[in-house]
Amino acid sequence: QVQVAESGGGLVQPGGSLRLSCVTSGIKFDNYVIGWFRQAPGKEREGVSCIGINDGSERYADSVKGRFTIARDDAKSTVYLQMNSLKPEDTAVYYCCADLADGKTYWGKGTLVTVSA
Repeated sequence: QVQVAESGGGLVQPGGSLRLSCVTSGIKFDNYVIGWFRQAPGKEREGVSCIGINDGSERYADSVKGRFTIARDDAKSTVYLQMNSLKPEDTAVYYCCADLADGKTYWGKGTLVTVSA
């Protein structure tokens, strides 16, 4: 059974940094994508970043380019989202998902990031 779990959220001041972690288990494919999404209060869920586990390709939303970095540790089945220069508008629940080659997508329960003075 595929499981996805995020951690690392919290309260941070504007300009600060946080690192989110996404741990997966039960994935039997070599080729899949791990994505980070976020949903702010009253807004739709939006894509933040994703990484291809097979080829390491990375993508970022324009709103986070230059501030966020996605990285993976295959030995730990973990994908990280390093978030720097955080802004109040980055406040949201951040979700991780695993998009598998069989067309199925598995989501974590989310971790709250609050950027406030």
